Amino acid sequence: MATIFSRIVAGEIPSYKVAEDARFYAFLDINPLAKGHTLVIPKREVDYFFDLEDEEIAAMQVFAKKVAAAIKEAFPCIKVGQAVLGLEVPHAHIHLVPMQSEKDMLFTNPKLQLTPQEFKEIADRINACLAVD
Repeated sequence: MATIFSRIVAGEIPSYKVAEDARFYAFLDINPLAKGHTLVIPKREVDYFFDLEDEEIAAMQVFAKKVAAAIKEAFPCIKVGQAVLGLEVPHAHIHLVPMQSEKDMLFTNPKLQLTPQEFKEIADRINACLAVD
C-alpha cells in the first residue's frame, strides 16, 4: 500500500506544493513548527532515508538546498534547519524549518494552526522565491 506521501505525489491527496522536479517533491508540513516548514521527499517510495542511493541523496540535498534558499527569502530567518527523522511516515523525507534559534527545531513544540488560505499564501510566497534554473 502506498504511503500518504506517495499518494500526495500521485495527486490522490491534496498538498500545498512548494516545488517539484522529475524526482523530488516539496510541500508544506500540515503540522508546521513555523511558517514555511516544508517537507522534501523523493517521488520514489523509499522508507529509510539512508536506503536511498548515494546519487539520490546528493540530488535530494541539492533540491532541498534550493527550497531552503527560497524559504529563507520568503520567511527571513537566521538559518533554515534540516531534520531527517522518518518515524512518522514510512517514506524518506527532509524537514526544512525556518529558525531564529535551535529551539525552533524541537518537534515537541506546539504546532501552528493555519487556515487553508494561510497555507496557500505560504506556499505561493516560497514558490515565488524559487530561483529559475
